[in-house]
Amino acid sequence: MKRYSLSVLYKGESKTVLLKAAYDVSSFSFFQRSSVQEFMTFTSPLIVECSGKGSRASVKEQEHLCHVYVRNDSLAGVVIADSEYPSRLALSLLEKVLDEFSKQVDRVDWPTGSPDTIQHTGLDSHLSRYQNPREADPMTKSKAFYKTARKQNSCCAIM
Repeated sequence: MKRYSLSVLYKGESKTVLLKAAYDVSSFSFFQRSSVQEFMTFTSPLIVECSGKGSRASVKEQEHLCHVYVRNDSLAGVVIADSEYPSRLALSLLEKVLDEFSKQVDRVDWPTGSPDTIQHTGLDSHLSRYQNPREADPMTKSKAFYKTARKQNSCCAIM
């Protein structure tokens, strides 16, 4: 399970603007990295443009899953991950990232912003922190705890 990209975008009336993005292309060969990152930079705005305001979706693109969340205020987020990464976790991450972004970056900067002009540094830490779903997701942690507890108690006999 791997996440490759986390992007924040603004869905304008005429076009979608990339505001900030973080990429992890270390699992690709050195010669593929730039083209893979270019693919993710190109795909994220396209997916946002095809999505309506207030919607969440997961779209399969080649061997990747693109998770998109477009808020009613036109702020959008995209996570590009492999097909094994849980959709629920990706969409909850997007909600958290967009809330954080909207608190740190003034709304008037969204329509005209770019990755160079927007001062927001949280995406890289979110991308690395949520790389392992078992550690990042409280529900996955509780499921693992429940399974372990159930296994340990199943072999015991009550006297």
